[in-house]
Amino acid sequence: MADLTPSPAQAWLARQAYSWVLRLGTPAYLWRVWARGREEPDYRLNWWQRLGWYDKAYRAQWRGAEGFRDACPVVWVHAVSLGEARAAVPLIQALRRQCAGMRLLLTHTTATGREAGKALLNAEHGDMQTWLPYDTPGAVWRFLRFHRPQVGVLMETEVWPNVQHQALEAGVPMVLANARLSEKSLRQGLRLSALMKPAAQALAAVLAQTDADARRLAQLLQGASPNGLQALRVCGNVKFDMSPDAALLARGRAWQQALKAQVPDAHLVMAASTREGEEASLLAAWQAARKPAGARLLIVPRHPQRFDEVAMRVQASGLSLSRRSQWVGDAPDAQALQAQVWLGDSMREMPAYFAASDMALLGGSFAPLGGQNLIEAAACGCPIVVGPSTFNFEEAAELSLAADAARRARDWPEGVAKALAWLQEGSAAERQARCLVFAQAHQGAADLMAREILLRLRPAGRATRGGA
Repeated sequence: MADLTPSPAQAWLARQAYSWVLRLGTPAYLWRVWARGREEPDYRLNWWQRLGWYDKAYRAQWRGAEGFRDACPVVWVHAVSLGEARAAVPLIQALRRQCAGMRLLLTHTTATGREAGKALLNAEHGDMQTWLPYDTPGAVWRFLRFHRPQVGVLMETEVWPNVQHQALEAGVPMVLANARLSEKSLRQGLRLSALMKPAAQALAAVLAQTDADARRLAQLLQGASPNGLQALRVCGNVKFDMSPDAALLARGRAWQQALKAQVPDAHLVMAASTREGEEASLLAAWQAARKPAGARLLIVPRHPQRFDEVAMRVQASGLSLSRRSQWVGDAPDAQALQAQVWLGDSMREMPAYFAASDMALLGGSFAPLGGQNLIEAAACGCPIVVGPSTFNFEEAAELSLAADAARRARDWPEGVAKALAWLQEGSAAERQARCLVFAQAHQGAADLMAREILLRLRPAGRATRGGA
């Protein structure tokens, strides 16, 4: 393939044009953040941090946590949203094992990512959490100048032109960890090669999930400067290293036992991480399917701002509903045990939902959205039926299908039918065992990635350069 690397002049002009578009769009960006805060109030929390400004309380906490040693290396990890924050858990654990004194700076773009990221902070080490700065030169420069990270880690697909340029100027090595790149994203990156190729080429290392991801990333990275990329390596998928919380697994199993005690022939089928527009087709398929009298449906929407919308759709379908948020304590009440549909409208309980379920259907895979993380279901011992669209987890999907930890369907009606039929094959213990063997067979990526990241720690204290 021809090298499409732009000249330095072309790259400079593209970045300048991009930066001016973002500067002019800053009011619209802030309005969008504020508007999302109507349904998710955390979006309005410390909004000025998105512009690289930090109030006195934050500055004092970052600079002067009692007992904090300035010698501790600052490792910056960006986990844009909920999925990336979950995936960052085993990687951050591996980083701490290999660099016990590290201080974590955790950034996010979404409120769900920020909420999930709170559990990753260690106050004794002076860890802190903030918003990723808006990708203007000034905001990124202020962020880097204040925090002075010694290495930056971007999870999966997050490459930003000014973040990359400013970090390279400041001498902050940036690593793209658990990296993946679809054919569609590659085509988009090559179309915007004057902007995106220099950003990708400024990375110090790219740690890919699969050989296919590495091949696509190599095309985007073609022509990298000797001062930029140092390594393109296939490390596997860090999501296989995720360990479900034992207390949440126990909670889900208790829900399952309570349901089966009340309804002996009960089977709970979960629709995991459903996206907008999917629930209508799911509910229609569920109502049309031939299913045991005790079959129950559990819907867990991907985005919390849609909980009420999904609840109203279920009620409009004529099915009885129980919402997790309305249970008293951690156990389903009498009304929940009789309801035809459960709504998983809580945060950070996904392992409990998988553990409670006999079978799952993967949201985002029955529409052309690429699917969600199916590895978490396997790690919880829950078999899953996927739709035709799994490009976000292409290799993991194929491996799970080969291990019979997952099965594929063309659409929601076939997916529901396959899930119900699968329940009649063999025993629940056999299905669970296949899932666990599959999940455990592909572990080890977190330690590999942590070693590559820590190899690139720069010396502390270097001043940053940049501009407004």
